[in-house]
Amino acid sequence: MGFYSKVIFPRLLDLVMTTGQMKKRRAQVLADVSGDVFEIGFGTGLNLPFYPDSVKELTTVDVNPGCTKLAQRRIAESGITVHNQVLNAESLPMDDESFDSVVCTWTLCSIDNVEKALSEVRRVLRPGGKLFFVEHGASPDEKVRKWQDRLTPCWKVIGDGCRLNRNTEELIQDQHFEITSLDKGYMEKSPRFAGYMYQGVATKT
Repeated sequence: MGFYSKVIFPRLLDLVMTTGQMKKRRAQVLADVSGDVFEIGFGTGLNLPFYPDSVKELTTVDVNPGCTKLAQRRIAESGITVHNQVLNAESLPMDDESFDSVVCTWTLCSIDNVEKALSEVRRVLRPGGKLFFVEHGASPDEKVRKWQDRLTPCWKVIGDGCRLNRNTEELIQDQHFEITSLDKGYMEKSPRFAGYMYQGVATKT
């Protein structure tokens, strides 16, 4: 992992992911999280203020040590005990059926083997456990999607692996989750090529 990924990108991420709309979506998707909770793509800890008061302890992973370093201030300020590891979600050391809830916010776009990561998420969830997610991805508008395909190669460099054109709904369903709640649409004040959102809840079947 190079200097850009470890030092520059975490600060850019921390800056661009703190808009009012982002905060609103974090609050919405985390409102019903409960039980033993696991978050993949913890980043710089931006979700911490939005967890329900009932969540006192949190297990997290993120592949980027630079993000983990920036997250320490938020962890210290939070009332939640965070057990964080610098790991890729494609291979998790957690036991099978360890968690009631898994949280994933703007993360699936940047994981190389996203199918393997979602398979791991399913493995560590208990029967009936839930995946709470909000992700940007492929637009249903053909013109927008063509631009997403064109821009993704350079966007991956700028966004440290981020893809614009993944269909989150299909990816989750393909890993044998039942999506029980889903809100799709463009986020206001965002460019359409980067602003089509998938937000919802999926249950392990």
